[in-house]
Amino acid sequence: MSDEERLVKLEELAAHQAKVIEELSDQLAEQWKVMEQTRAKLDRLTERFLSLEESSLDAPAITKPPHY
Repeated sequence: MSDEERLVKLEELAAHQAKVIEELSDQLAEQWKVMEQTRAKLDRLTERFLSLEESSLDAPAITKPPHY
């Protein structure tokens, strides 16, 4: 294999690796975005749960209706 052929193969490999790195970077950025959205949803659900829990503590005790 000539030096020129080796150089062409190395350039092709470098170009391929650069493309793969860019694709992985894009996927990582997308996953980070999804994770942040999920974290925000979890925070909202946690706040809602705590709010509901607090309001249920203030609710009057459940008693049997008079006809029982």
